This record gives sequence, structure tokens and C-alpha cells, in this order.
Amino acid sequence: MDLPAVDVLIPARNAARTLEAAVRSTLAQTAPNLRVIVIDDGSTDDTPAVLDRLTAQDARVQRLRLPGLGIAAAMNAGLALATAPLVARLDADDLSAPDRHARQLRHLVGNPACVACSGAHIEIDRDGNPTGILHQPGANVLPDPAFLPAREPPLTQPFFMARRAALVAVGGYRPLPVSEDSDLYWRLTALGRLDNLSDILGRYRMHAGSISSASIRHGRQMALWSQLAALSAQRRRAGRPDLPLGATPVAPAPSDADLSDQVAQMARAMALTATEATWLAQAVAAKLMELAGYRPFELTAADVAFVTRHLACDPPQAALPHLAKMRAATAARLLRARRWAEAMELGQGLRAEVCLRAATNRLYWTKRRA
Repeated sequence: MDLPAVDVLIPARNAARTLEAAVRSTLAQTAPNLRVIVIDDGSTDDTPAVLDRLTAQDARVQRLRLPGLGIAAAMNAGLALATAPLVARLDADDLSAPDRHARQLRHLVGNPACVACSGAHIEIDRDGNPTGILHQPGANVLPDPAFLPAREPPLTQPFFMARRAALVAVGGYRPLPVSEDSDLYWRLTALGRLDNLSDILGRYRMHAGSISSASIRHGRQMALWSQLAALSAQRRRAGRPDLPLGATPVAPAPSDADLSDQVAQMARAMALTATEATWLAQAVAAKLMELAGYRPFELTAADVAFVTRHLACDPPQAALPHLAKMRAATAARLLRARRWAEAMELGQGLRAEVCLRAATNRLYWTKRRA
């Protein structure tokens, strides 16, 4: 099978430590018809010097310098330079498997109804050592923007590949501060399937220095904006006007503001109905728990109070078993951290043996990984 060309977009900011390895993992692909576009978005470290070396050594590497406009603007700038029929994404601290492109390209060529795909990955730590975790999202997960939290299209961002025409048709990335990928995926679902391959496509670096894992503050922002993207998808599916995500300036709430205040502020800015505002608060609470289950940050006492308060407001019956499992797992993690009061509050209403079993399982697997 003749495989089409692909342009690989790598956004980078202060990525001198990992960028070269990321680029070289792309250049080493078994499907060699590619170009690498690195968007240096305002780096102040040695990233420009790394790029000087890479562009001098391989003509397939191109660079674009931006003054720190943010991830969405960086990706859109790279997309504007892309000419290949397929566009791939790679983060500057992750690594593509040598046959990643070949597997994804064959899938897209053989499945015309599929507009984008991603796949499985191995998790590595800051130094590139495997953590023992294999992330393999379900291949047949049906996205549901109205669930709690929203069942987002489960495509891992660093190993995303899509048809350029589809990306252009939906307008590229909207300028959300975080979760711009989730918002893009929801809009792409209107054009065709988003598939997950069972193949391991690369290595995903999970460390406290990454944007999505840097702090609980970032976790709150991810929970809020990812669920706003889902609410936006709900409106489009119902034939209602879309939320003005990225178009309406919203003054950021203070970093120490209660999450309830942040959600209420956003509900006012987006002119949400009372029903939408209630769903948003519940979905953000549920998403925050989900993120705390695998990101290297813990919920604070205020976060736990927010979660318990809003998930007590009659969530849909279909979501109850899922929410109970997440509450048990998050309570177990808090128990392991000796956060007794927060664990007890989060575990209210759950059967004690469920929390105990979750805590035991988490401790068991932690010991196995160690």
C-alpha cells in the first residue's frame, strides 16, 4: 500500500531537554514521507539552539517561531503551514514508536469514514523510564457529551492523526486555555468516526512538570474547560447556538478562588440556562475526581467539598454506578495519602467495603509497580 504524506506538528515551549528525542523519534518512522514542523512558542531556554541543530542536520525539519501565544495558536499556525493530506501531532516531551505513522496511515487509508485516530501508549516518567502503566483506550467507546463527566472521544493527544481537510473544515483549534484538544474532537465527530487503534503508538511522559499535571489548579481548569467543550457539543447536537468558546473574553478567577465561584462565573459569561449551569457544576465535579485518579496531584479539602456538594444534587441514574466507582477510587487515594477527613467526606454514602476494596487494590498495585 502506498502511504500518503504526513505533516507532523510539534508545539514546544522551553522543551530543550526532550525536544530532540521527540523529533528524532519522528524522523525514524518506517513511513518516511513526512515533514516535521516544530512551533517554538516563546521559549526562553535552549530550545532555539536545539532547533538550529536539527534543521541543519535534516531538511525535513522546519521551524516556526511565535512569541508565546498559547497551544491553540501554535497548533493553528502549524496547521496553516501544513500541505500534506494527513496531519499528526506529537508533544515535545513524548516519543513516537517507529511504526506509529505506518499503522495510523494504513488505518486512515483503509477506513474513509474515519477522520482521525489515536491509539495506545506506554507511560514513562520524567527521565524516560517506563512506569509500568499501559494506557489502552477502548476502541468502541461511544462519545456522550451529556454523561457525568462527559464521555469524551478518548483520543490521546500526542498520538493524534487526522485528515487535514477535516481539521480545516471545523476551523482548527479554538483558543481555549486548556482542553483545546477535547473541544476539537467533539467538533470532528460531526464529520466522521474518531478511532482508537489497539497498537502501542508511542511513549507518553507523565510528570509533574507537564502542563496537564503541573498542579491541582491546572486540574481544575481542565475539569472546567473540558466540560464546557462537552456542553458546547450538547448544544450543537440539539441544533442550538454554540457556546462562544474562545470568542468571549473571560477574566480569570483568582487562583485561590473556590471552584464553585469559577463555575458560576463561567455560567454567567456563557449565558447558560439554569439546567446547563447545574449540569456543568456536576460534570466539573465528576471530571475533577476522574483527573485526580491518574494525575500527580491531590484534591484539596475545598475540592472535596465541591465534589460532594454538587454530586449530591440528583445526578442522572445512569451515571450513578460510574460516579460511585470514581468516588471510591478517589477516596482510596486520599486514604493512602493519609487525608482521613477528606477521604471520609468523599466516601459518604458509599458502602464501606467498596472504599476498603478500592484502597486495598490501589495499595496492592502501588506495591507491584514499586
